[in-house]
Amino acid sequence: MRLLLIEDSERLRRSLVAGLRSAGYAVDTEADGETGLWRAQEIPYDVILLDLMLPAVPGLEVLKQLRARGSKAHVLILTARDAVDDRVKGLRAGADDYLPKPFAFEELLARVEALCRRAYGRKEPRLEVADLVIDRAARTVTRGGTPVTLAPREFGLLEFLALRACEVVSRTAIEAHLYDDNADLMSNSVEAAVYALRRKIQPAGTAPLLHTRRGHGYVLAPA
Repeated sequence: MRLLLIEDSERLRRSLVAGLRSAGYAVDTEADGETGLWRAQEIPYDVILLDLMLPAVPGLEVLKQLRARGSKAHVLILTARDAVDDRVKGLRAGADDYLPKPFAFEELLARVEALCRRAYGRKEPRLEVADLVIDRAARTVTRGGTPVTLAPREFGLLEFLALRACEVVSRTAIEAHLYDDNADLMSNSVEAAVYALRRKIQPAGTAPLLHTRRGHGYVLAPA
C-alpha cells in the first residue's frame, strides 16, 4: 500500500517514514501544504497522513481542496490541535480519522491498517485465497497451515493482489501502489518481485495460485 505523509516536522517525518517502510508500506513525503496537495492529486494514494499546521497551505485547506476535486483517498489527520472543535472541523471537511499528537507509533500503524482495509471495502483483517491465509493485522501468511516468511515488500505485493483476488492486476497498478519515490525501480522490478513471491507461496507440490496473464498483468486465484 502506498501512503503520502504531509508533515512539516523533519524529525517526525523521518521517524514515521522509517517505521511505516519497515512495516511494508511505500511512503512519499512532503513538508508543506502546497506541494502536498499537488502530489496528492497526481498519485492514487491509499492513505494520506495530513498535519493541520502546515506552511504554504494549511492542512484543513488541503483536505477541503482534495475533496472538492473528487479525491477518494482516505485521510488521517495528525495534529497537536486536540480541541473538539478542531476534530469536528477536520471530520466535516472530509477526514476519515483523527490522531492527536503525541501518539504511539503502534496506534498510528493500527489506524493506517484500518483505513487501508476500508479503502478496499474490507473490514476484516484476514484474507483467504484457497488455502493461503493472510492476516493483515499480525502481518503473517500461511499456506495449508504452514507459515510463509515474506519480506515487507513481498507481503505488500501479496496483500495488494489478495485484495483483488480473481482479478487481473496490471504492472502499472502494482508500481503505483507498492513503490514510492525512494524505490530504485528497474524495468523488471515488478516481474522480479512477482517471481520471488510465487516461489514462496507456491512450494513444490502445491497448486498454483499466482498466475501471469501475458500482456495484461497478474492474478491471485485458485487454479
